[in-house]
Amino acid sequence: MMRPWQLTGTRLLATAALGVILNGCVSAPWDNTPFYGNTQSRPTTLSTVPVPAGFYRVNPGDTLAGVASAYGHRPQDIATWNGLPVNAAVAPGQVLRVAPPMASGSVVPPPAAAAPSTPAAPAAPTAAAAPQQGVLQWPLRGPILKTFATGKSNGIVIGGRPGDPVKAAATGRVVYAGSGIEAYGPLIIIKHDDSLITAYGQNSTLLVKEGDAVAQGQTISEVGVDSRGVASIQFEVRQNGQPVDPLAWLPKPGG
Repeated sequence: MMRPWQLTGTRLLATAALGVILNGCVSAPWDNTPFYGNTQSRPTTLSTVPVPAGFYRVNPGDTLAGVASAYGHRPQDIATWNGLPVNAAVAPGQVLRVAPPMASGSVVPPPAAAAPSTPAAPAAPTAAAAPQQGVLQWPLRGPILKTFATGKSNGIVIGGRPGDPVKAAATGRVVYAGSGIEAYGPLIIIKHDDSLITAYGQNSTLLVKEGDAVAQGQTISEVGVDSRGVASIQFEVRQNGQPVDPLAWLPKPGG
């Protein structure tokens, strides 16, 4: 039989543990880039060296054929542009050219990947990482029901009809797909590069799973309804881990 002071201590420990679990559930998808929604042992970071346009840094589980498919190319094209055999294995952190070389035929070498055993400090945002209108595609065409406000909201809410297709805003890899965060409902998070992540909340049906490579414009889910019964999705953009206004990255309405 436990003494009164032992019962009190047990209750305090249980309360503290519950608080840690709840806080972790809310913040987990944004804590690290990339985010993996399970407890398997995987790298928490590959490199913070920015990858220029036309290149892609390999993630765990990638294959040359899978990367080629995500970018709409043939595996032999990706292999040729990178001087690799068509059946070559690729390693996490490796940088691949995923766009045709310049017309002159010269190939710009990709940046060297950071050594996996040497963690790098987070890179400071650069001018190249500034918001660029039209870089992302609208995940859903509909009225803006809620706008972004620094410190008040983390993204925008786009209205639609239940079951409408939700599309990937850019090519990338699904790093979370599930319903583990009540505030977001069924949620999908896509990593596009080392600094840019998009999130799609309040879906009904999820059509992709964690680890899938997706192309810009690919249907990834269907519109659901929020707690008030309004058909919509919550769309967020995070740059270097911080929420930014999605409208700065999307084509202007009507454009």
